[in-house]
Amino acid sequence: MQTLEELLQEAVGFHGHLCPGQVLGVRMALAGCRAVNVVDPKGTRELIVYVEIDRCAADAIQSVTGCRLGKRTLKHVDYGKMAATFVNVATGRAVRIVAKESSRDLASVYAPHAITKSEAQLQAYQVMPEEELFAVSPVRLQTPEEDLPGHPLSRVICEGCGEGVNDRREVKQDGRTLCRACGAGAYYKTVDPIYTI
Repeated sequence: MQTLEELLQEAVGFHGHLCPGQVLGVRMALAGCRAVNVVDPKGTRELIVYVEIDRCAADAIQSVTGCRLGKRTLKHVDYGKMAATFVNVATGRAVRIVAKESSRDLASVYAPHAITKSEAQLQAYQVMPEEELFAVSPVRLQTPEEDLPGHPLSRVICEGCGEGVNDRREVKQDGRTLCRACGAGAYYKTVDPIYTI
């Protein structure tokens, strides 16, 4: 495994800047991989990571682990929390790691000469002991077959919009097979005229 400094540089290259969230994400990924016994995360398809936030840390976790949405090894569960669950699908071992709120206040202890709170966190998160930075909990998690990496398990056509739906994401409603957007409402609203790009 690379050093923290090397991993931070890779994360910066991927994300675009160095910030406290990047440091937390890199360290969280290191701790998560170690906890589920994944030595070479970029060289295996045995690791799945569920990130609970769509901020800087998620990019850092992706950079360190090589897990990606397109490879179906990175999952986003929008809880708005600085947390992630690391799963070794070969062994079933899983841990959830959450950044402790107390670590924000401890930053000034580990970086007493920092001028701003963000600068203190940036410096402190690089040297703070893991037990002060994170809460690590073993968890039980069974990843459904349709969420595992690989080819789609199924494909149906939505009876509402006519679009294809992969991997059992359809819903049954009033005897019809619908995509989730038609069944429960979409995050978008189609406007007229419909055109193709």
